[in-house]
Amino acid sequence: MERAYFFGYGSLVNRATHSFTDAHKARASGWRRAWRSTALRPVSFLTAIPDRECEIDGLIAHVPNDDWAALDAREHAYARVGAAHQISHPLGVTAASIAIYAIADGHHFDPSLENPILLSYLDVVIQGYLTEFGEEGAARFFETTSGWNAPLLNDRAAPLYPRAQSLTIDETAFIDQALARLGVVAHKR
Repeated sequence: MERAYFFGYGSLVNRATHSFTDAHKARASGWRRAWRSTALRPVSFLTAIPDRECEIDGLIAHVPNDDWAALDAREHAYARVGAAHQISHPLGVTAASIAIYAIADGHHFDPSLENPILLSYLDVVIQGYLTEFGEEGAARFFETTSGWNAPLLNDRAAPLYPRAQSLTIDETAFIDQALARLGVVAHKR
């Protein structure tokens, strides 16, 4: 029986946010990330959207006990989409079941001041990309993600993101410089 895997492209790239031990670097072709909002969450977050011209880095991880229901509960704001044919990975065996989680069409909208991006969430994501893919990979994250015109709430001093992590001075500087290059200004409440 083939093992079930999922492709993580946001906070799941940061191994400190989960206990998925069977995780491997991977790349999804035909997808890009976007900052979006949904009625299912009070803040904006990343989703994968189809884009034939784009590839995104991430991790594939084995679904513990092949129990999709538990993982679906963690990823409740997303729909699970089969993507095995779009994922390249280093595993010697074919993972016939690889899914990517994306907000279903028609169920997401542009971020607003009422549902901003949390800087503590972005920090966790970029810390993961810096660890897994280095500065070049983290820079690719910014390039392959849409929606940087969304409001960004600076909650670093009192993180609202439940899996927030401590960052090094270098990690914080990298993120702040990347945001400055994009013209993104973080606002406080």
